[in-house]
Amino acid sequence: MTDAVVTRFAPSPTGYLHIGGARTALFNWLYARGNGGKFLLRIEDTDRARSTPEATEAILDGLRWLGLDWDGEPVSQYARADRHAEIAHQMLGNGHAYRCYASPDEIAAWREANPNRPFQSPWRDRSDHPHARYVIRLKAPRDGETVIADAVQGDVTFRNDQLDDMVLLRSDGSPTYMHAVVVDDHDMGVTHIIRGDDHLTNAARQAQIYDAMGWKRPVFAHIPLIHGTDGKKLSKRHGAVGLHEYAAMGYPARAMRNYLARLGWAHGDDELFTDEQAREWFDLDGIGRAPARLDFKKLEHVSGWHISQMDDADLLDELAAYRAANDQPALSEIQISRLRPILSLLKEKAKTLPALLEQAHFALIERPVEADEKAAKNLDPVSRGMLSELTAALQHDNWTRDELEQAAKTVAEAHGLGLGKIAAPLRTALAGKTSTPSVFDMMLALGRDEALARLEDQAG
Repeated sequence: MTDAVVTRFAPSPTGYLHIGGARTALFNWLYARGNGGKFLLRIEDTDRARSTPEATEAILDGLRWLGLDWDGEPVSQYARADRHAEIAHQMLGNGHAYRCYASPDEIAAWREANPNRPFQSPWRDRSDHPHARYVIRLKAPRDGETVIADAVQGDVTFRNDQLDDMVLLRSDGSPTYMHAVVVDDHDMGVTHIIRGDDHLTNAARQAQIYDAMGWKRPVFAHIPLIHGTDGKKLSKRHGAVGLHEYAAMGYPARAMRNYLARLGWAHGDDELFTDEQAREWFDLDGIGRAPARLDFKKLEHVSGWHISQMDDADLLDELAAYRAANDQPALSEIQISRLRPILSLLKEKAKTLPALLEQAHFALIERPVEADEKAAKNLDPVSRGMLSELTAALQHDNWTRDELEQAAKTVAEAHGLGLGKIAAPLRTALAGKTSTPSVFDMMLALGRDEALARLEDQAG
């Protein structure tokens, strides 16, 4: 019987959740959920100078927004320092570690005299203890090779004579990151470590700790990093790099999950898929070895598809969450009632939530409608006169699209004009903008009384 799958995401709380970290978390979440396993969260907060509660909360908020739930409570790496020290001393006792008394100056001098070679401590095989201040180093094998059977990269071989005896415990008794990670992953029962390929060299060193303790190695899967469109490592010059920035730009969380899943992983030619499909399809074999490239056009395409597929209730919830996150007032019942009739049309064209809200501007504003500079040019005396005639022609209760179109057409033809000539001032009167949904869709969504009131405000 195979072990149940346990994955983890282990961010350092030193800033916002990077989009690369978000993708790593997603891959771990998909693999665990797709295999009926557990997805754990560990906060690697041993760097006390840079770790902050605010950064921790920002990471948790980012994961919540992305829709990635974790099992159990987040584990603090810092809180487990005694356990890390216990294992280091256990390795010291069984001969897999040793006390090193070399000073920083001595180490620097050795490296200067032996360039391009890993540090070899003179204390590795000594038993004398000159003073109380020392670090505990792993007694790593110096001959042969350490092979990482990586689920993405294949077998990766490291010569042991190129790896130094890494420090497990510092002279103040605090654990190093490399040591703490292994102890935590073992104690948490992690079976699969899915992380960026910048940790591949770390895997060789960490595997030596697993071997020294007689612990079963987890499955390693090192995924390529995300690059910008120019093929270089992703940075702020390429655009947004924090997950919170994508939320602020109005990409729905489900669209981000779809897009991030496709950044470096593939299931045939499928580009657009649901969460259920992603959980069912995701496997480590589908992860490529080449760096993925962030592409905003593809993201917009994915986002637009997901917006178009949402039912109205979900979309209204997304809009409410977006407005709240951007300190915008909640939609009123009147605004929602105006939105509902036209939501199906708006979501077919919108690529982001703010783009949809921009098209829904007419439904969110109240009288008197203020026209922008471009739209105001459509309200000349002739146009205002046509609006006055149309207002008079619509003083009945038969408020249907056919009736509205026919009335507008009749007024325009009476002036020897086409329907488009009355549509422009209509847009201005109803929305105050030149780019809007169909004027008749807006009139139907606003309802008879509100639409006529807006026309009367601008009529000549």
